[in-house]
Amino acid sequence: MRKLKLQVTMTLDGFVGGPNGELDWMTCPWTDDINQYVGGIVKDVDTILLGRKLAEGFIPYWADVAKEPEHPEYDGGRIFTDTPKVVFSTTIQESPWANTVIASGDLVEEVNQLKKQPGKDIYTCGGAQFVSGLVAHNLIDEYFLLVNPAVIGQGLTIFASVGGRQVLRLVEAVPFECGIVAMHYRPQ
Repeated sequence: MRKLKLQVTMTLDGFVGGPNGELDWMTCPWTDDINQYVGGIVKDVDTILLGRKLAEGFIPYWADVAKEPEHPEYDGGRIFTDTPKVVFSTTIQESPWANTVIASGDLVEEVNQLKKQPGKDIYTCGGAQFVSGLVAHNLIDEYFLLVNPAVIGQGLTIFASVGGRQVLRLVEAVPFECGIVAMHYRPQ
């Protein structure tokens, strides 16, 4: 069965965005070593899952990057543009984006159906509300948390909807020179 991999950037105190989704706490430069690390996460992926809110910015951003071979994130742009995407939404019925389909059914049923299909692993990176649902329903098979050395005290979290204990096992922790630490976990 395919695995669902979550890669998310968060603060040291566990927030993926400020109270209104602000990302101004992300002050560490996204360096080549981090790009290579994330590239390793997505190399065995053939499907990307996104919530509608994130998709509205994510898909057009990476499509623009993929058009510029000189852009420093060009390789990521190609990967995130060329890989088929499934956007979960209850407000739009047809995808306005290329290489993207809309899923509007029950989250658990839709994700489990995708996991049962043949293929490589599945990747997701947010947004907060969408990922919160995935976490709450124990649908994540691998967590890749990029923890920034910042504390904001309040904001959006992906763990608030967890109804009970979820025990994770540390697979690897990778510190980067800029201060970000990537922590790879699997549920026990």
